[in-house]
Amino acid sequence: MVFKRRFKNILFDLFDMIAFLMFVWWIVLFIRFYVANPYTVVWASMYPTFQENDFIVVDKITPRFGQLKRGDVIVFVPPGKTIPYIKRIVGLPGETVKLENGNVLICPHHDINACTPLNESRYLSGSVKTDARCGISEFDISTWWYFVMGDNRWFSTDSRCCFGLECYQWSSYEAPFNNIIGKVYIRFFPKFTTF
Repeated sequence: MVFKRRFKNILFDLFDMIAFLMFVWWIVLFIRFYVANPYTVVWASMYPTFQENDFIVVDKITPRFGQLKRGDVIVFVPPGKTIPYIKRIVGLPGETVKLENGNVLICPHHDINACTPLNESRYLSGSVKTDARCGISEFDISTWWYFVMGDNRWFSTDSRCCFGLECYQWSSYEAPFNNIIGKVYIRFFPKFTTF
């Protein structure tokens, strides 16, 4: 009788533990797929802001319910690629981005007569120059797409040259909204910072 009662208690405890672990597992999966996702930075295209092997957390909610802004750092999968990239949003939907004399110019609503230099002093040093790549220096951005570049302009594969693909008419230099995984929210290692 005592053995049966103990066995029954052990089974109830085991069931409680399994139910709790399953509940936690579902919460972790929900957070991972719908709220936030961890990534490790690969290569040095965002140096000095991010260094190789930095551990970052990507917020998946902001792009879906908020508005992405110029200067936000995002993780996305470029058209024609399968691996995620980390880049900074430079041009917003409907704008024209011009690269001229090492500077980035933003032209609102495709009006190339009203271009203004982009102030990137918050995340780039004054000595950084942005060169045109692949013979293209002017980019018209579609609705719901973004023009992105790495902070390490000399070594970044970004929108300036179709993310390393040949720039044909069918290839895109923009980051489509639907390909954006999320906005970089926080860096955990080695230096704890928010953006």
